[in-house]
Amino acid sequence: MPGMAQRVAQFGTTIFSEINALAREHGAVNLGQGAPDFDGPPPVLAAAVSAINGQLNQYAPGLGMPRLREAVALHAERFYGQRLDPATEVAITAGATEAMFAAILGLTDPGDEVIVFEPVYDSYVPNMIMAGVTPRYVTLRDPDWTFDPDELAAAFNERTRAIIINTPHNPTGKIYSRDELQIIAELCQKHDVIAITDEVYEHITYDGATHNRMATLPGMAERTLTISSLGKTFSVTGWKIGWVMGPRGLVEGVNGAHQFITFAVASPLQAAAAAALSLPSTYFEELQATFQAKRDFLMGALKAAGFKVLKPQGAYFVMIDWRGAKGVPASVQDDVQFARWLITEVGVACIPPSAFYREADKHLAHHLARFAVCKKDETLQAAAERLRRLA
Repeated sequence: MPGMAQRVAQFGTTIFSEINALAREHGAVNLGQGAPDFDGPPPVLAAAVSAINGQLNQYAPGLGMPRLREAVALHAERFYGQRLDPATEVAITAGATEAMFAAILGLTDPGDEVIVFEPVYDSYVPNMIMAGVTPRYVTLRDPDWTFDPDELAAAFNERTRAIIINTPHNPTGKIYSRDELQIIAELCQKHDVIAITDEVYEHITYDGATHNRMATLPGMAERTLTISSLGKTFSVTGWKIGWVMGPRGLVEGVNGAHQFITFAVASPLQAAAAAALSLPSTYFEELQATFQAKRDFLMGALKAAGFKVLKPQGAYFVMIDWRGAKGVPASVQDDVQFARWLITEVGVACIPPSAFYREADKHLAHHLARFAVCKKDETLQAAAERLRRLA
């Protein structure tokens, strides 16, 4: 009987599906997948309802509704001083995940190489494999998640087409400093390489940390494609509204693929996204304060349980080193075993971060676990009560 194609057969089931199923089976408090268990801002939800009732229910233009592209451009200028032509330098996609896939399909050719920092968000490499592109890995080392500039420089060669930078970073919470971005920028310019930046957590930063946009560095505007989305900033991950920004040639390349992947995305949700990006500065300030409080609470609960916490600068995850915690049995030898044990015996779900590493490097994450902070206060409190058993 015919079966699936080889290009997807190698991927298997994601760890997120496995952890979610195990958490449901055991009634665990789920701090695994990065999906909020609360809704987005009422004005944004109301804008979507209004758009549906306003008969905004047919295809949007492939590049996206003009009002949303204008809102994206205004947001970029408002927060980063970045000037974009919304008619040619912005395109709307079905979330950041589709934006990344369309970028790889539209900006690389089979046989090209794309540099990624490991741990690497789990969709990037499958995107490359399906496009016939080879990933080239550079490792971020815990506990500070720094990279070796010499290792990075050695990853560039005549086949390098692009480098992907995810900042703030999933799963580590790292924010690339301006100095780190400058090192990357100089290598991109030296080797004529495109920078593709995934910045979906741009408004979730902690302790006064600043998110730096690669496209604003000298010499990088013409070679940077910036990706972001609505889901994380406005807690509507199910809407799948994302966008790409950059010079006309790069955006046209992305749209060349996008038009044959989804063509267009939900019209009423695009209208609501435009309303969201126009919210006053107080919204973004309150968002930051809210997530700061959630992160601090969860870090305290994890420390009280006996874990070493790797303090994140941004995004909505907290990584821990669970080695040496008194409550963890000696039979637990790696991150997958730890995650399964924590679900079945403690009743709290996390993600084993070896899922973000290639096979040869999974051992680098065997002592780690990732917890999501994007949950209601009562959810975090319930998790904290269960984690207290480990103390």
